[in-house]
Amino acid sequence: MIKLDKQILDTTSAKAKTAKRKRMNYNFHPVLEDPLQRMLNAVEPGTYIRPHKHENPDKTEVFMILRGRILVVEFDDQGNITDFMVLDAATENFAAEIPPRTWHTIISLEEGSIAYEIKNGPYDPIDDKNFATWAPPEGSPLCNDFIRKIIDSTTG
Repeated sequence: MIKLDKQILDTTSAKAKTAKRKRMNYNFHPVLEDPLQRMLNAVEPGTYIRPHKHENPDKTEVFMILRGRILVVEFDDQGNITDFMVLDAATENFAAEIPPRTWHTIISLEEGSIAYEIKNGPYDPIDDKNFATWAPPEGSPLCNDFIRKIIDSTTG
């Protein structure tokens, strides 16, 4: 039995807070080749996950909130926001599922935010994500403005 408890959440969150990228995964799947990827995704405010989609191979991705608040956003091919949801257990917005071939990102809205993520495997860094050319690459000085614009247009 794999158990998810407060200690795992606290440890993963603490690692995200001190990580350079302000995020940390804790994998429950035993190998990257596992056909079902299951993990904690601890994200702190200010982390940047470049909008991407999963295609060739197509993968569905699910985010379920365990702690904090996380904005899940979908985009069209030009980078326009098509849908969004703030995951927050306090408001009973518990999960969002992203279909294959859909541009998306997640943005932490609160310190200590953690989602349980499920995604089709296997994981191969070569073809796992197709990054959006209309979004700044990770590490760009434009990332913070890009995040702020998304937050302002969705949570107002």
